[in-house]
Amino acid sequence: MEKTRFKLLKSDLETQLAEIGKIFARIEKRKAIKEKIVLESLAYQLHNLYCAFEDLVKIIAGFFENNIEDKKKYHRELLWRMTVSVEGVRPSLLSAESFALLDSLRAFRHFFRHAYAYELDPKKVALVLDETLRLKALYKQDCRAFLEAVGTVRV
Repeated sequence: MEKTRFKLLKSDLETQLAEIGKIFARIEKRKAIKEKIVLESLAYQLHNLYCAFEDLVKIIAGFFENNIEDKKKYHRELLWRMTVSVEGVRPSLLSAESFALLDSLRAFRHFFRHAYAYELDPKKVALVLDETLRLKALYKQDCRAFLEAVGTVRV
C-alpha cells in the first residue's frame, strides 16, 4: 500500500511538473515581445505559473499533512511549509532561494488578480520575469532532490 501511495504521489508530481514546464515555455515565447497585449499575456502566464506551483505544493501538503490554521496567510504559509523538513514524515521541497522567488511570484499573482483598475508596469513585470527565469533553473533540482529523499522516508 505504501509503495502504491508513493507511486501515485510521484505520478501526480510529474504531471504537475509537466504543466509547469509548458507554462515556462509560453513565458519564454512571450518574454522578448514588447507590445502591450503581449505584456498582459506574459503577466497572465506568470499568474498561471504561480498557480501551477501552488497546485504542486498542495499535492505534497495533501499527501503528507494539510492543516494550515491561519486562512488569511494560507498561500504564503503553504509555500513556507515546503521549506521545512518534517522528520519522519517528509523532506523539504523548496530551497530558501526557490521559496523567495516563489513568494515574489505569489505577490505578483495577488497583484495581478486584483489589479482591475491598474495598468501593468513593464519594468515590474520584467523584474518578476527575471526572478521567474532564475526559478526555472532551481525548481527541477528541488523537486528531484525531494523525490529522491522521499523514497527514503517512510510514507
